[in-house]
Amino acid sequence: MIFGEKNVDTPICWGMVGGGRGSQIGYIHRSAALRDFNFELVAGAFDIVPERGIEFGENCHVAADRCYSDYQTMFEAEAERPDGIQAVSIATPNFTHYEIAKAALEAGLHVYCEKPLCFTSEQAEELETLVKKSGKIMFVSYGYAGHQMIEQARKMVENGDLGKIRIINMQFAHGGNNVAVEKKAASQAWRVDPKKAGPAFSMGDVGTHMLYLTEAICPQLHINRLMCTKQSFVEGRMLEDNAMTIMEYDNGAIGYIWSSGVNAGEQFGFRIRIIGEKASVAWDAEKPNYLSYEVQGESPRMLSRGNSYLYPEALADDRIGGGHPEGLFEAWSNLYTKFAIAIDRCEKGKAVDFWYPDIHAGVLGVKWVEKCVESADKDSAWITF
Repeated sequence: MIFGEKNVDTPICWGMVGGGRGSQIGYIHRSAALRDFNFELVAGAFDIVPERGIEFGENCHVAADRCYSDYQTMFEAEAERPDGIQAVSIATPNFTHYEIAKAALEAGLHVYCEKPLCFTSEQAEELETLVKKSGKIMFVSYGYAGHQMIEQARKMVENGDLGKIRIINMQFAHGGNNVAVEKKAASQAWRVDPKKAGPAFSMGDVGTHMLYLTEAICPQLHINRLMCTKQSFVEGRMLEDNAMTIMEYDNGAIGYIWSSGVNAGEQFGFRIRIIGEKASVAWDAEKPNYLSYEVQGESPRMLSRGNSYLYPEALADDRIGGGHPEGLFEAWSNLYTKFAIAIDRCEKGKAVDFWYPDIHAGVLGVKWVEKCVESADKDSAWITF
């Protein structure tokens, strides 16, 4: 169980690129990183408009001389300081991730980057090479993986509670883009612009979250091939707002991912069900404290976060004990705690012996989107992965 005691000797000097006023995810990054005293926010290039970013940074108690106009200036100036940043989080639009992450790694920083890492597999593999060369830690922001019941599902699969995995059924299908919201909201406009969002909208924005949960819960499965169909239902939208992907895995299992922003009436719609030869588990992100466990021939049961019958690895992520609800902020905090511990071990030359959404997860997400688009553009042909 997490009690908020220190995981590192001294807080890690940490900076942000993006995540300023109006950012959808800036606040949760800061809240998660600062919650357990593992990080200290000391610098930032928070906004594309320098004056606005400096004002915002000062309102977050960052010294004025460490609120920078751009990330290049921040990396250069912080490298000259004896108390300069050791790690950076990148919370900017998709089209900037590659160049910022590359610059951060070349500057000798540990990196926590929003997904997708970049637009092409070549760029992703270049970042992976840089991570290996630099020896630094790189996290990809798959925040839902930090929920305690995801760890429980992972251990249940690992220990054979479900038997051989046969089917994985996933959806992240909400209705938030059921109309052209991008025409009224600048924060949405870049998400449907292929120059700024990359080759996909729904698949990159929400589908890759499901892809990573599959990797987190069932790391033994690997995709052999996939097929995809995609649509753009909102008139004038250049990228898909709905897609269905079917994947065949190397053990004979099959997976389905429905990625959508036009599921009218559904506010969130994030669910995963893993079906084995003996039993199934199911998790709903809107009810994250519970994991449905159904054994063939027995009454269904509901596993609840924070209880002693869970695997120790799941209980290790607990923050407040059973019965009290935890949510997304706690999940992100768990991942940032892992980020801090991984950095600390890396700096001390120790092995990082736990799983987390690493550079490989980022590369996999970019490749998956590419292959889905390729399949859809070839009239939903099967594509070797």
